[in-house]
Amino acid sequence: MTNGYVTNEQLLEQLNWRYAVKRFDASRKISDQDWTTLERALLLAPSSYGLQPWKFYVVTDEVVRKELRAHSYDQPQIEECSHLVVISALKDAGAADIERYLDRIIEVRKTPREELEVLREMMYGSQKAARESGSLNDWSARQCFIALGFLLSAAAMLGIDACPMEGFEAEKYDKSLGIEQDGYFSVVACALGYRDPEEDWLGKLEKVRYEPSEVFKRV
Repeated sequence: MTNGYVTNEQLLEQLNWRYAVKRFDASRKISDQDWTTLERALLLAPSSYGLQPWKFYVVTDEVVRKELRAHSYDQPQIEECSHLVVISALKDAGAADIERYLDRIIEVRKTPREELEVLREMMYGSQKAARESGSLNDWSARQCFIALGFLLSAAAMLGIDACPMEGFEAEKYDKSLGIEQDGYFSVVACALGYRDPEEDWLGKLEKVRYEPSEVFKRV
């Protein structure tokens, strides 16, 4: 650590170490301290306007995980991982969700409500435009991938393995976990734990990325 920050080399080393784990060591569990840190990282993820239109379902129950595996094309990560997080988006966000966020700003920052009027009008206008264009739920879903990125990076920095997963039957997840009745819809899942180096074929392969010149354009 240098001045409280990781070095450039440390950051790149951990991101190079990270990959989408296909087989976890089911006998190894994430410590309570590390898991609390990962949950805090999720809370700190940014979102448009800071509205946080998401809910994180942390699944550790073995019976529930077995059920979810059946809705995940029998992918073993669902049962083998230490913790499974299902990141879900707020469905059909409305004015009440904006007011809830404004109330939270007032509570945390002690900001007078009248000082938030410009922000309030901006959020109402953006929400109205998204609703009229039919993209409101798409907007909420996109925020979830920001949170996913934060979770993956935080896990890598702690030496914890992860696998982001979109390969599941979302409607069945929603019913199994009560996501639908909460007013959300599942977007992406993330299995976390520790790799099984003997069983995971992917971990033995080189990371494949395009050359920087192919993906960066400097203007």
